[in-house]
Amino acid sequence: MEKLAQKPSLTLSRRYPAAPEKVWRAWTDPQALKQWWAPVSAAELDPRVGGRFRIVFGGADGKANECAGEYREVVPNRRLAFTWHWPRTTPERISLVTLTFTQIGQETELLLRHEEFFDEKARDGHKQGWTVSLEKLAVFLQSST
Repeated sequence: MEKLAQKPSLTLSRRYPAAPEKVWRAWTDPQALKQWWAPVSAAELDPRVGGRFRIVFGGADGKANECAGEYREVVPNRRLAFTWHWPRTTPERISLVTLTFTQIGQETELLLRHEEFFDEKARDGHKQGWTVSLEKLAVFLQSST
């Protein structure tokens, strides 16, 4: 029996000196997300199972990018899973993002797993984007109360 090729995925882990509730809020509150994600012009979030999200943000060339998806799992302050796609450029390519929030002492470990990429090029581009976003999240969490 032939084994199906596994689609590329990536896993990133960061520790933030903040409670899980604060890190969770950064991902689920549109006003908070707008402060760290990127230059965001629209953030529509409905963080409940079956709810949808849409984020519009500016690219380096001044053109807007848009990502969107549907929430698949919502466990407040612990786990958030959602589909991910780019409706304007590659709407047929749907991947899955899972965020796990784990309290370790006074910190939160955030584990980001992004699976089911179309190819390695897509994975590598997202790795670069997520790395920058997680750095911006660290700055936001340090500066917000």
